[in-house]
Amino acid sequence: MGGVERINLQKAYILHRRPYRESSLLLDVFTQEHGRLGFVARGSKRARNAQASLLQSFTPLLLSWSRRGELATLTDVEMAAPPWPLKGADLISGFYLNELLIRLLERDDPHPELFTDYAVALERLSASDLNSEWSLRLFEKSLLDALGYGLQLEVDGATGEIIDANTRYCYQLERGPISCDDRRDHPLMIQGATLLALEQGMHPESFMLREAKQLMRTTLEHYLGDRPLKSREVFRQTFNKQSAN
Repeated sequence: MGGVERINLQKAYILHRRPYRESSLLLDVFTQEHGRLGFVARGSKRARNAQASLLQSFTPLLLSWSRRGELATLTDVEMAAPPWPLKGADLISGFYLNELLIRLLERDDPHPELFTDYAVALERLSASDLNSEWSLRLFEKSLLDALGYGLQLEVDGATGEIIDANTRYCYQLERGPISCDDRRDHPLMIQGATLLALEQGMHPESFMLREAKQLMRTTLEHYLGDRPLKSREVFRQTFNKQSAN
């Protein structure tokens, strides 16, 4: 049998938590150096346990743990920085990012660059002067890149020519963007300027937001399968209800 692995003070975020037995929590955690891991936090539901207040989503943490087998046992937790102050739609967007990571990342598969991109996305969502929707698109792009499903955004998939900002393209997941200025019936048409904005992280115009959202949604659904995202349904129910009042 293998020995116990002990890891100290690693950067991490809580993606999801749920009760476990009478006094503990099961945690889905995204760590910088070890990827997505499953934790048990023993005794964290007890009234006098200081860990419970720290084990919240969107809080930069330093975690220590021991591990023998699939689940790690949390041994220490420290707050690395104050929680990102997400509210309203941005809070639901944060849970959307968490759900994407849980659904698409395999456990024990490190992605340190994606961990940094996740922190940047939370920072952008918490900044009221930035476009939250575009922040989601940029993180989705980073996630697809990390998974090896990166989008082709720089060259025409048929000709190999550099994307032209003024040309319209039909995006095919297996080939990339194909010039189709003379078509209007393709389900995924996108302006070259939108592809370049996504690739370069440029500030978007309003039409780019619409096109990029459709591109990312179609691509992610291909990999997520038929099971819908809970966070997307919560967003729809919350804000459709508000607009009707």
